[in-house]
Amino acid sequence: MENRARNQLNPEDCTRPVALTLAGFDPGSGAGITADLKTFAAHGIYGVACISALTVQSTLGVRAVEPLSASLVRATLECLVEDVVLSGVKIGMLGSSAVAGEVASFLGAQSSKIPRERIVLDPVLRSTSGTPLIDANGVRIIRDELLHCVGWITPNIHELAILVGDDSETLSRDQVPEAAARLREGNAELNVVVTGGHLGQPDDFLLTASGEQSWLPGERIATNSTHGTGCAFSTAILCGLVFGLNPKEAVASAKTYVTEALRSAYPVGKGKGPMNHLFRFDS
Repeated sequence: MENRARNQLNPEDCTRPVALTLAGFDPGSGAGITADLKTFAAHGIYGVACISALTVQSTLGVRAVEPLSASLVRATLECLVEDVVLSGVKIGMLGSSAVAGEVASFLGAQSSKIPRERIVLDPVLRSTSGTPLIDANGVRIIRDELLHCVGWITPNIHELAILVGDDSETLSRDQVPEAAARLREGNAELNVVVTGGHLGQPDDFLLTASGEQSWLPGERIATNSTHGTGCAFSTAILCGLVFGLNPKEAVASAKTYVTEALRSAYPVGKGKGPMNHLFRFDS
């Protein structure tokens, strides 16, 4: 995908696709807005951003979350689309039900301008340490409203269980295909990617809008720098879609990117550090 991305750029006028990330701010830049922007840059895409929430966190965990007002988020989104044409949108942590509802409303109003198949939702419901990052009503809005505005959702197995109402809040590998199909019920345009980082073997399950099912094999990298893998993966999927990859190619390309970013990571902080989003620029 990297070569294809480079071929899309016009060296004469230096134009390139513009994509939006709407997510929380992680001061350590391992996840959220700044990590998404690094991932866009690594794929040759110019990133613009709308912050949904501020967090107090480091590699040691999340200490506090403060969502921005829904009106400020909406004003930011409207300001951006008045100025630039968006080739795609990545949605991460929303922080509150009010923001989730406002984002759904905004995407509905922009349905003729932003292709649904290039809107990717990473449903960030809890931090790795277990801190809730959105309330129960926000989860309902994601499931009942936002899913009908996006073309992709990339839950891990715990997020998938919550979204389909499984009380166990976890799923086995064998349960993943059926749960993904339940999430997609009544939403024929939705592609579902279930990330397998919490499984014994880190394979990802893909259920496309056309109904194709497949497991994409993964490689577990021995590293402590795993913070923000889900953010980078979903953003990299969007990058592939922007450059014309089909669903399976986009997911496979994103897996390769995340694997190499993990493999080339270097220590930052005392806890779970960030991957090396910009490894392609290393000399």
